[in-house]
Amino acid sequence: MMSGVANAASDGVISVASQHDVNQTAERMLSILEQKGMTVFNQVKHSDGAEKVGIELRDTQLIIFGNPKVGSPLMKCQQLIALDLPQKALIWQDEAGKVWISYNDPQYLAKRHQVAGCDPVFGKIAGALAGISKAAAN
Repeated sequence: MMSGVANAASDGVISVASQHDVNQTAERMLSILEQKGMTVFNQVKHSDGAEKVGIELRDTQLIIFGNPKVGSPLMKCQQLIALDLPQKALIWQDEAGKVWISYNDPQYLAKRHQVAGCDPVFGKIAGALAGISKAAAN
């Protein structure tokens, strides 16, 4: 189980503890993304889908978002990064009832896809994701 405000796992996932329930956290994140001019491509409520087929799943929502002005140049550097774009934020409740916002570490994605020549962009993305997640969580 995770603890603390933010954890960077060795598998390239960063998780931030939220002070709100899953729905409130998702609504806060959607509002922040809109304020920042991001495109929200989809919101997947996995727990609702599971319920429809008789499977009990703790609250789990995925928000898919991004900014083509940022993502497109990354794809130009290394087209395979499109496998992991647009950005995704998973808002979920763990077995202890704690709510988390988890997302892919941009530096991990840069290494995974061996992206060269776009290093400053990954730093900006990392800062933006950290700020958005912290604001949605608090």
